[in-house]
Amino acid sequence: MTTILLARHGETDWNRENRFQGNADPPLNAAGREQARALAEALSGEPLAAVYTSPLRRAAETAEIVAAPHGLPVEPVDELREVDVGSWEGLTRADLERRQPERFHRWLVEREQGWEDGETYEQMGGRVIPALLALAERHGGERILAITHGGPIRAAIAAAEGITHAEARRRGPVIGNGFVAGFAAEDGVLRRLD
Repeated sequence: MTTILLARHGETDWNRENRFQGNADPPLNAAGREQARALAEALSGEPLAAVYTSPLRRAAETAEIVAAPHGLPVEPVDELREVDVGSWEGLTRADLERRQPERFHRWLVEREQGWEDGETYEQMGGRVIPALLALAERHGGERILAITHGGPIRAAIAAAEGITHAEARRRGPVIGNGFVAGFAAEDGVLRRLD
């Protein structure tokens, strides 16, 4: 069994502005760097064999800060990047409520896909889960950390619980900046750890 800790990156200005980031690449802000330092402290006692990250700057910056106390290098994994939100990238929730109220309602209230371009949650899960299982295979019996985004963490929760991404969004938990979830990977299956 491999233990995988998935953590969400620290805050960016776009997070603070409720702006959809997707594959945009804003850096951490001061609060995000502080969250990354707090995450590094919280995980300092974890016996990590490796640290992986989404290649997006907000995750990679967080990963570098968290990996430093462990003396571990950080390896980017493209499949761990956030869902591509297409034309929603850069827009705020207020923008979408004004411009596309029905689609925004579908995303916010019904927890379904809102954007009609970019990537679906299922497509994202289709790249994230195999990547996590491949990392688990590489680190059999070890504990690893991957710094990623809310979408990929939610995809892992959905896979571990055998539910859809929309259902995972309905059930929660809220995945704030610095959130950490633990998973066990064994025989090609993810299981959520409490």
